[in-house]
Amino acid sequence: MRAAGNSFEQRACTELERAGLQLLARNYTTRHGELDLIMREGDTVVFVEVRYRKSASHGDAASSVTAVKQGKLILAAQHWLAAHPQHARSACRFDVVSYDGPPDAIRQAWLRSAFDAA
Repeated sequence: MRAAGNSFEQRACTELERAGLQLLARNYTTRHGELDLIMREGDTVVFVEVRYRKSASHGDAASSVTAVKQGKLILAAQHWLAAHPQHARSACRFDVVSYDGPPDAIRQAWLRSAFDAA
């Protein structure tokens, strides 16, 4: 499954770069969890969670970013910002890029500001 995850992370990264975002880091790991992609859009640091679900039997990919997962992502983002003080005063947001469906009919969605750190 990790290979599929890497594939979708690369796909998301390429699509976001085409949309004008710049990659700062990928797969940043802390004890709180992992940030899939850290990107910049203008003066905003964008923490991107990439999700894939082949089947919607347990909900779609975007809905798999639960409140617990959001909390872990927020803590990981705080850790990254502390480790990169040049970005500490930047505006930040959390996006989710989701992929749903079987390999021959994947639907992609980019949810900007999918949740807040508040």
